[in-house]
Amino acid sequence: MQYQRHDQPGCGGCLLLLLLFSLLTGGFSGLFNFLGFLLYSGIAAVLIFIGIFWGFSYWIKKKVSTYEASQSESHNRFVWLLVQILISIAKIDGVVSKEEISTIQRFFQQNLRYDQTKMYWVKDLIKEAVDSTQSMESLLLEFRNTFAYEPRLILLELIYQVLYTKAQVPDAELKIARDIADYLQIKEYDKRTIEAKYKYGRQQQSGPGTQGSSDQYYAVLGLKPGADKDEIKKAYRKLSMKYHPDKVNHLGQEFRAVAEEKMKEINAAYDFFKHK
Repeated sequence: MQYQRHDQPGCGGCLLLLLLFSLLTGGFSGLFNFLGFLLYSGIAAVLIFIGIFWGFSYWIKKKVSTYEASQSESHNRFVWLLVQILISIAKIDGVVSKEEISTIQRFFQQNLRYDQTKMYWVKDLIKEAVDSTQSMESLLLEFRNTFAYEPRLILLELIYQVLYTKAQVPDAELKIARDIADYLQIKEYDKRTIEAKYKYGRQQQSGPGTQGSSDQYYAVLGLKPGADKDEIKKAYRKLSMKYHPDKVNHLGQEFRAVAEEKMKEINAAYDFFKHK
């Protein structure tokens, strides 16, 4: 199954809306008299409810389709694959729980700052992914063949972000993230940088004061504690090239923002050691 853009909704309920409009405005006297009888029996109320529900659904589909059409093909494919891969991770134990779906939705809403229209789109993509039988391997193969190295780094970064929204990250899911990194041909240095950043970040949040901050800054740069200034400078330059926001600009503003946030972390780590 490949990503397919959602079409503009049709007007299958327009006749119903026309009938309801005639009822409410007093037109078509014969229809009005007939529906007057139905009103007392409660059927008209049901029709009004159906019309309102259909109208709201039509409005949502229209907004989603308009938003989707306004984005680049690269952006839409990236988000579609991201959702498919996240749901595939959730399917590993054989069931996708409501909590797992809520976690993914919160990630888009809070981490990527999706508004209501974008969230309607994401919820559609999640439903599609839950029903999909496409294997994780085929999804990763498509992603690897479609996107260059830098977007792959962003994907892995996002996967770890989702995992670490949980109070306790299962070892099985961390292993899946590492396997995904291997399949996407992420270099060992970059894998270590991404995973260590979240690991030390969690330790620092749970530890007293600022303990472990030095280790976290080393982790952000993909270095072991005690690295010298030349190693730090070299790591900083290498990461600055990989995570330059311009390299993922085609994916959309929200993913450029992810790269910009990553650059802030890299700069903060470098500044820490530079002034140490």
